[in-house]
Amino acid sequence: METVVWSKPEHERAGTPLLVMLHGYGTDELRMVNLFPQIPKEFTCAAVRGPMPIGDHYGWFLLDYFLANDFADVISTTSKVFAWIDSVKHNHSSVSLLGYSQGMAMASTLLRLRPEGFRATVGLSGFVLENDLLSLSESFDSPPPFFWGRDKGDPVIFRDAVQHTEEWLNTNTALTSRSYPGMGHRIEAPEMVDVSAFLRYYVLR
Repeated sequence: METVVWSKPEHERAGTPLLVMLHGYGTDELRMVNLFPQIPKEFTCAAVRGPMPIGDHYGWFLLDYFLANDFADVISTTSKVFAWIDSVKHNHSSVSLLGYSQGMAMASTLLRLRPEGFRATVGLSGFVLENDLLSLSESFDSPPPFFWGRDKGDPVIFRDAVQHTEEWLNTNTALTSRSYPGMGHRIEAPEMVDVSAFLRYYVLR
């Protein structure tokens, strides 16, 4: 990936657990950088910029109002993210994912394609892609730990996408689900307290 912001200088990263942080549609990596102080200090965080320009900002693949997508775009971007992760993972004790909004779709797609590659996954105010090819290719030896945080009144994520996400997560993952009434399509401090506890339990214990 062309642009990555790290939470630690290079000489402090060796042997630490890596948290790859994926921003939402029409934002950029700085949205994730703002969360660095709320992640346990043992982690090295890497906020990655999506490769697709969306106006003055970025995304991972094109979306319409109903969150439909071009699967070729999804696979192309997923391959780029995997290539970047493969180039740095040798320096870390484990790799986990955190995705916000469209970044949750990316994080869950990465998990579906390479479930053995990630210690834990966090999805915030986002969704899981509904795609028959992904469903045919995914195979989990055991349910991976997944944190899903959202406001049930979030006006951005389409209702059918929420329903599919809930069904898929309950079927395929060891799910920790939390809701934050009134939060909207945002990330707020109480949610990050729960995210921190989840990461401590599944990665640092």
